[in-house]
Amino acid sequence: MKSPLFSLISLCAGVAIFTAACSSDSSSNAEIADSSSSVAEESPTPEPESSADAPATESSSSNDAAGDTIHSSETVTSSAATSSAADVSSSSELVNSSSDIASSSSDIASSSSEPKDESKYLWHDEFDGENIDSKKWTFEIGTGASGWGNNEWEYYTDRKENTYIKDGVLHIRANKEDYEGSKYTSARMITKGKFSFTYGTVEARIALPVGKGIWPAFWLLGQNIDAVSWPACGEIDIIETVNSENIVYGTNHWANGSEYATYGNNTGNYRDQKFELDVTQFHNYKFTWDDKYIRMFVDDFMYHEILIENNTGDTEEFHKPFFFILNVAVAGNWPGFEVDDSQFPNEMLVDYIRVSK
Repeated sequence: MKSPLFSLISLCAGVAIFTAACSSDSSSNAEIADSSSSVAEESPTPEPESSADAPATESSSSNDAAGDTIHSSETVTSSAATSSAADVSSSSELVNSSSDIASSSSDIASSSSEPKDESKYLWHDEFDGENIDSKKWTFEIGTGASGWGNNEWEYYTDRKENTYIKDGVLHIRANKEDYEGSKYTSARMITKGKFSFTYGTVEARIALPVGKGIWPAFWLLGQNIDAVSWPACGEIDIIETVNSENIVYGTNHWANGSEYATYGNNTGNYRDQKFELDVTQFHNYKFTWDDKYIRMFVDDFMYHEILIENNTGDTEEFHKPFFFILNVAVAGNWPGFEVDDSQFPNEMLVDYIRVSK
């Protein structure tokens, strides 16, 4: 990835002032159909009036005196990329999960709640079967262009050694192994071409891996990425964590004219509040998206908000369909290139993902 040159862009939109970090050369958390994805530099970006308590970004944020306009600082690296690959392979024999990974599957299964009325969901996956549902998910395979745009070290596979369902929980496992010229393997699952949506509420129960050089993510890319490339397709990172931090990052990436813009926040310090959590345990993550705001929550604590009403800040990307991505990366531009091999196997656990209007 090239280091982008960032310039401040001031954008006025009645109720909010956007200042986004921009650059014409950038990259993000995943390969972007031959485009690279990127980093995010600090950017005093705009956030509009809001109501809920909010979490923080990679740096900090402050409330203005009236509390109507939020000036959040910094942004973070993010993900992006797509290209479809083989269908999910089914396997009746599940890989044994290591005893020290986040939480045990049985704990998860016992505490997960089944949807009461499936008709209320636009889409959902409870991961209840023996195999990953190939009608819902596709695997991306390989190392991508320039390590998925971020110089990542893992090779993504569709093998049961890297993804499997056990006790109603999806496991995405990063392994230390020599495979196809790479030293690590993992998995990257997408709903591209199978499910995409515009506006709605996403709820997911997820436990995240930690460790030096580890980078799990639950995020979205614009369905039109093949036609317009990245960042013009837009990217929404609901969850990213790096290394051994117990901080969850939420970030938006988009094209501001011919340039690149990014805005992010996190649970470490947002609106002078901090939400402490152990990311290796299961938490309820929620993402709300309408024609005015994008907001992100963990256990009902808001850690990111961005105004998109009337395409404020040239944000028209966020009024179009997006698809989901789940992945665990090893090393890369954001977490760095020191990896603790003693952590492997290391897993992201997903109890469910539910999308409603």
